[in-house]
Amino acid sequence: MPHPAPRYLAEGPRVGIRHFTPEDGPEFTARARESKDLHHPWLFPPDSAPAYARYVGRLIEDPTKAGFLVCEKDGPAAGALAGFININNIVEGGFLSGALGYGAFAHAAGRGLMREGLGLVVRYAFGPLRLHRLEINVQPGNAASIALARACGFRLEGFSPKMLYVDGDWRDHERWAITAETVTSG
Repeated sequence: MPHPAPRYLAEGPRVGIRHFTPEDGPEFTARARESKDLHHPWLFPPDSAPAYARYVGRLIEDPTKAGFLVCEKDGPAAGALAGFININNIVEGGFLSGALGYGAFAHAAGRGLMREGLGLVVRYAFGPLRLHRLEINVQPGNAASIALARACGFRLEGFSPKMLYVDGDWRDHERWAITAETVTSG
């Protein structure tokens, strides 16, 4: 799948992050369909053109959201989508906070690309977006997501029973968080 040379908001050794575009729909939805077994029962990214159009429209138009694609930088897959990270519920004023959601695509899972990408998004959030705090809410059984949060310096803050409605039921979640001071001092 050929990829145009993207302009990244931030780059690491193996990945770059950039915003979603409507043109990413065919690749994103194909990757989401290929990754259903990896994502279920935790995550349900859009896997059709109409669903992607609604999803990306919200990310682009809603000022309380910021969406990022994690893209491979080198080799034959240069520019390929490795995963996605969204900052939702962005609150300004005295809170300066957002809630992260993310998912790797199956071909990229376990390769460290999302760890690098999440680190880039965290630094971007605390830099150009001027946020102070990021939170990740993870179902306790989602070991891969918890491992990613921990590896990127997030700390466990608590447990919220029946916090979010996911896959037909209200699910318990662990709350993981990081602040700008943690990143700049550590």
